[in-house]
Amino acid sequence: MATELLMPKLGLTMTEGTIDEWKKKEGDSVAKGEIIYSVATDKLTNDVEADCDGVLLKIIVKEGETVPCKTVVGFVGAAGEAVPDVGAAPAAQAPAQSAPASAPASDSGVLIIGGGPGGYVAAIRAAQLGAKVTLIEKDKMGGTCLNRGCMPTKAMLHTSEIYHDAKSSEDIGISCKDVTVDWEKVQGFRAGVVEKLTSGVKGLCKLNKVKVVEGEAVFTGPKTVSVGGESYSADKVIIAAGSYPIIPGIPGLKGCKASIDSTACLSLDHIPESMVVIGGGVIGLELGSVYMRYGTKVTVVEMQPKLLPLMDGELTGMLQTKLEGQGMEILLNSSVTAVEDTKKGAKVTVKCPDGEKKIDCEMILVCVGRAPDTCTLGLDKAGIKEDKGYIVVNDKMETNVPGVYAVGDCNGKLMLAHAAMAMGETAAENAMGGDKKFNPEMSPSCAYVGPEFAGVGYTEERAKELGIAYKVGKFPTSGNGRSLVSGHTDGMIKILAGEKYGEILGVHILAPSATELIEEAALAIRLEATLEEFTDTIHCHPTVAEAVRECALNCDKKAIHIPNK
Repeated sequence: MATELLMPKLGLTMTEGTIDEWKKKEGDSVAKGEIIYSVATDKLTNDVEADCDGVLLKIIVKEGETVPCKTVVGFVGAAGEAVPDVGAAPAAQAPAQSAPASAPASDSGVLIIGGGPGGYVAAIRAAQLGAKVTLIEKDKMGGTCLNRGCMPTKAMLHTSEIYHDAKSSEDIGISCKDVTVDWEKVQGFRAGVVEKLTSGVKGLCKLNKVKVVEGEAVFTGPKTVSVGGESYSADKVIIAAGSYPIIPGIPGLKGCKASIDSTACLSLDHIPESMVVIGGGVIGLELGSVYMRYGTKVTVVEMQPKLLPLMDGELTGMLQTKLEGQGMEILLNSSVTAVEDTKKGAKVTVKCPDGEKKIDCEMILVCVGRAPDTCTLGLDKAGIKEDKGYIVVNDKMETNVPGVYAVGDCNGKLMLAHAAMAMGETAAENAMGGDKKFNPEMSPSCAYVGPEFAGVGYTEERAKELGIAYKVGKFPTSGNGRSLVSGHTDGMIKILAGEKYGEILGVHILAPSATELIEEAALAIRLEATLEEFTDTIHCHPTVAEAVRECALNCDKKAIHIPNK
């Protein structure tokens, strides 16, 4: 008797699922344990394995159709075996009729261009508010962040940190001999993280009834775009076009076989012996840190007098000292003037303050920044104002064309994924009649370089530039018990507060879990909290968060666990 394939119940709250993809066609052989189809839920896409050997006799529920849990979706059995009659599959939602290129496929709702953090968040929020949403994506859902940026980078950082800890924990009694790296599995882990997250975004869009169109959007009018000959329009448009890596015009760089950008760096087929990183910003330092922990000799070349130009100067200097102590070579006030191919990679010529330096390396990682990916959008056809490719918007994310918004990297306000998400929510709510504003100064920034580095609000440099009277509190992680246990005693927390009223102006953290701790600081600034309100809040012990409270106490020379100087 043929074996039923059922829509699985993958969780206590799951009531229905969508067939995302059939991995086999009717008539294909199936082996027990082999993936036969995938199911999309509101969270993730899950693969379903066959329970027996046989042939896929019949597909009942087609791709894209949603049915209740435990519904029969197909049958597996012996070749030629009869299939029971289970009736018709639940009717799938009829697709919208394609309109000719001369007429819009839709003339209402919200149209989103780009499925990265800004775009998909805007789509979901607009749908939650009752809009009929169409999202157009020319590449992969999740954008740079999920596919080739934030998340795959953090997966690589995680594996490199585990490898580093395994090799350097003898002083606390943990000795791991012959620790090796299975690079294929490392890359598999990275790819798996990407797949789970991007499939989750697809599932969320389906759950919120967001129509996703694959293709490149080009404006043909203020609120009309063409995608592969099909025309789409809407009452409101949100552009979330993202950005791409800049390749500077350094002689010899463009054609150099050893030159890679941040995307290619994530999927190298081996660990390089040496790497020159052009650019000492977040991306360069994070990826440089990954490969340094795996044993690559890393040299960072930065034109500015300090790394991470927008972060607190004092803490950045401490970070530089730590990275150099781990073996990273850092050349500040320096620039790459030429690149030439060699048999083993490339020779990089660097202009340094003390003269010219030539560096032989296997790979050159170019991380000098990103540019808005707007040149093919046809913004002029829509009458949308731009400045050097960045779409000009106000604090409501609206362009000069009423009802057209732009969020994320393409507007240049703040090129961070979490900022793009916040802008996406802002634009969506305003598109649906709201009155929300985005303030980039309320957004924290972070770098995952070991220890983590995060900041929100004013740096000392910025406060001085604005002429703001302030007082400073500092607390070293060497005075924090939890940091001592984890071996991170070379960091610091710094808080800036108004001199007269003690309102918190800025918080900067170089410490374990800094990117988790900074949210408390961001909320304090958002609520205009004072030092007294901050210090009156009891913090758990033992935690690194205690050090943040101690730092606030130190602003008024009241810290308990360090001398107050």
